[in-house]
This record gives sequence, C-alpha cells and structure tokens, in this order.
Amino acid sequence: MKERKTAGADAELTFICTHNSRRSHLSQLWAATAAWSLGLDYVRTFSGGTEATAFNPRAVAAVERAGFQVQKPEGSNPMVAVSFTKDHEAERCWSKRYDDPANPQKDFCAVMTCSEADKNCPIVFGALDRISLPYQDPKKADGTPMEATRYDERCLQIATELWYVMQQAAQ
Repeated sequence: MKERKTAGADAELTFICTHNSRRSHLSQLWAATAAWSLGLDYVRTFSGGTEATAFNPRAVAAVERAGFQVQKPEGSNPMVAVSFTKDHEAERCWSKRYDDPANPQKDFCAVMTCSEADKNCPIVFGALDRISLPYQDPKKADGTPMEATRYDERCLQIATELWYVMQQAAQ
C-alpha cells in the first residue's frame, strides 16, 4: 500500500472468497472502515468470489451487531448499503465474482480470505500482488445455538487484523 501511495496511485484491495458471501464482505468493510478512520484516503476496498451467491444474512447481522448501519433491500442477491459513519458514503455490498466490472480489473492486490479460494484460484488475472489471509468460515455454525457467537468472533478477528494492517500502512 505504501508503494502505491508513493507512486501517487490508489491502493485497491479486492478481498476474495469462494462465494463472496461472508468473509470477503467482512474484510472489505473492516478494511474500508480502518483506512477511512486512519486517513488512508488512497485505499479502496472491494470484494468478490470465484462464484456469486448473496451477502449472507447472518454476516449482515454480524456487521449490524458490530455497529454498522445497514439498509437491506429484498431479493435473492440484493445490494446492501453498509455505513460505518455519516461522514462517508455507504459501501455497496452484493455477491459478485472477483472479476465483476464493479471491481478493479488491473493493478490491485488480491487478498484471499478463504483457503478454498486460495487453493482453487492460484492466479488472479490483473492483480499486482496476491496475499493469502484465510479465515475460518462461520458458516459451520449456521443453524446452531453458537451461530451469532461464531459470526461475531469472525467479525472481530477480521476487524482486529485489518485494523493492524491499516495502522502499519499509516506509519
């Protein structure tokens, strides 16, 4: 990120998971929140999957519990508006492939947030760099009494690690 700033270019981060439904969205949102909070206005965040499904409602609920404001339209793959402050435009989150036209097509950093996508997508075309940052899937707890706890744990883990990354970039 620092190299992109020095070059006068945006640092575009695309967080990639298989379905673009949970971990990649959480990563995009927390990276955007940390970058904005730390004044890293050259950092832009995106998410995508190796396939598209929907921004999982359990992950949406986890970001709401974490304090984000969420506008949830209806539909099978709705575009969810997620805000972390009134002073910043809402992030638009919906499930899409990582190569969707809404995402950067070149000169971005691909951040693989699940081991399955990391293994099955060894080359991300257009990426300047590819980083593996896998997180356990909270989906394993779906439908159990531990569901909200597991989603909140993953949300907190991702928030903590991406705040650290952005703090390092800010130095």
